[in-house]
Amino acid sequence: MAGSRRPRRSTGRDHQPLKIVAVAAVLTGLVLVSLRLLPGSPMESTAASQWGDASTSARSSGSAADRRSRPTPAPSPTPSLTPLPFTDRDIDLDIKGWYAWSVLDRRTGKIIGSDNMAETSTTASLIKSWIVADYLRRAADAGQTPSDAKLADATRIIRDSDNTRAEQFYNGVGRSASIKRLISICKLTDSSVAADGGWSRTNLSPRDAARLGNCIADGRAAGPQWTTWLLNEMRLVRGSGDFGIRKAFPAAERKKIAIKNGWIDRTREQEMHINCLAIGGTWTMGVMVRYPIDLGYDYGMKNCQKITEALLGPST
Repeated sequence: MAGSRRPRRSTGRDHQPLKIVAVAAVLTGLVLVSLRLLPGSPMESTAASQWGDASTSARSSGSAADRRSRPTPAPSPTPSLTPLPFTDRDIDLDIKGWYAWSVLDRRTGKIIGSDNMAETSTTASLIKSWIVADYLRRAADAGQTPSDAKLADATRIIRDSDNTRAEQFYNGVGRSASIKRLISICKLTDSSVAADGGWSRTNLSPRDAARLGNCIADGRAAGPQWTTWLLNEMRLVRGSGDFGIRKAFPAAERKKIAIKNGWIDRTREQEMHINCLAIGGTWTMGVMVRYPIDLGYDYGMKNCQKITEALLGPST
């Protein structure tokens, strides 16, 4: 009909903005869903609970409850030390006179011993191990190297317990001043210088004898340059001085144990003083006996061994 308007046909261009909005909304929704499922996303834990993903929830580092529910790792066990060959127990042996013993664990510093291990007796030749150590350390500290003749003398003092050479060395290290250094360097608590200043009458306890052994073994006594040499010489003790503690061990082990013993008849006191020092791989030991002089040397030498054997045996 003339003058009438026909409806306008759509060309599709009018709806294009609506399509763009719809596509944008869909994309935004997909991004939000992806974020809720993405590990480490702030929306992760909520998403995991909705989607039932327990493993994703467990990974959430922002949840205090999750951290509390985690088991605490057990600490690694501390390796236990191999027990020493000695048993810490009271021994009651048929020995005349006085005797005492002490063992020091070189790994821990722990000391065990008889109730009277702090009582002293005169050292006799046992103290020669320190006299030689003191000489060697002081020589090294002074930048000096002992001559072959001096080292040969030191060998005779240790292996054969030569008294004449020991006296010469003792004079060279200042006599009683050397014993004062022993007490200070090795941190002895019971021992003292002899009243007459001589080396043979130095007062030492079994506990301090074990400490002296440790002082030699760890290098304080002879110093780093000469410790190995001295320990080797003490393993080579021979003749009448080879008795006591290491004799209680199997033959294969004896040659690994360093020793220095002392034995003397004290006519003033009418006593025999027999002393034993031994240094093993993980331990040191001191044994001292004192008894009537008429029983002779052999009695005390065997009892040093007897005491050690009683401590090596099983506990009762």
